[in-house]
Amino acid sequence: MASNKTKAKESFLSKPAVQSILAALLCIVLGLLLGYIALLIIEPKGATEAIITILKNYFTYPTKAAAMKYLGNTLVKAAPLLMCALSIQFCYQAGLFNIGAAGQYVAGAGAALFCALKLGLPWIICLLAAFVAGGLFGIIVGFLKSYLNVNEVISGIMLNWIGLYSVNMLLSGVKETASPYTVSVASVNPSAILPSLGMEKLFSNNKYVTIAIPLAILIAILLKVVLSKTVFGYEIKATGMAKDAARYSGMKEKRNVIITLFIGGALAGLGAAFLFLTGYEQWSVTQSSVPSMGFNGIAASFLGGLDPIGTIFASYFIQHITSGGSYLDKNIYPSQISDFISAIIIYLCGFVLFFKLYLNGYLRKLKEKEKEEGGKK
Repeated sequence: MASNKTKAKESFLSKPAVQSILAALLCIVLGLLLGYIALLIIEPKGATEAIITILKNYFTYPTKAAAMKYLGNTLVKAAPLLMCALSIQFCYQAGLFNIGAAGQYVAGAGAALFCALKLGLPWIICLLAAFVAGGLFGIIVGFLKSYLNVNEVISGIMLNWIGLYSVNMLLSGVKETASPYTVSVASVNPSAILPSLGMEKLFSNNKYVTIAIPLAILIAILLKVVLSKTVFGYEIKATGMAKDAARYSGMKEKRNVIITLFIGGALAGLGAAFLFLTGYEQWSVTQSSVPSMGFNGIAASFLGGLDPIGTIFASYFIQHITSGGSYLDKNIYPSQISDFISAIIIYLCGFVLFFKLYLNGYLRKLKEKEKEEGGKK
């Protein structure tokens, strides 16, 4: 009886999905613990309440209606984060670290807002423009990687800043007179606002809740199917695992790299449109730093075990604690403590492989011990 229980335990723990979930939970717990220690160092008296506030996020509101409204806000920000995470995750399957997702996100924002505010185009065209703009930035990185052997990290970082200042100049003609922000999409071109299909009623009439949320989830599911069930997905993963072997087996690895980075860039660009075409935020044409959304996607991607479905939940969690940080007492604690926790989680995700190696080693020892005991009997 005990032997059967041990075998069931080994079988359960040996599943890759289970190991990824356990590793992610370990990263989250350790990240929150280290964040709590940081809060204790800043001000011990309110540290416990502060970490609870970060975790509660919208649950800090006393009424259900208010909580649902701000849950909607969290989901609005989680949708573009998920798209950036999927961008990084998809490219990683081909052995590419798409740190340029931040610049591709910027390019998508610029294209969507230019089409909406300057050209007065409807939302579907603005979405397509963001998709193409982000994809073009990805193609540049892919071409440099494939034909000039330029590392995608270097070219991606350079394009992040090129994209930022290019978009600032592009949108300077559609900014408000008295502020550095672009004019409101809802007031200038309501047809460019993403439709809600009645979803806002589920979140206390939160007007920012749109089809961006279910679309992001559907795209994640689609990527999961593509990567696990199609020939193209197999070629992408084969290129990532052994580029030379893929080439010798007849696969066009250069084409695959360029296509992968195009899709990755398009996903990040689409993510920007999913945010700015809700009217939730306006672009500042004077900002001198790349939006953090593309970089936060790294945390969500690795925390999700580099799996599209896992990335859905990881993206929500990262956005949940990020939004929760805004409810802290700013006179005592900086709201950036949430970013600090996210950064720790990113760092800890680098040790996921060691966790899996340790767990598999532990399972092997259990099997060996069971065999020895069986032999003695």
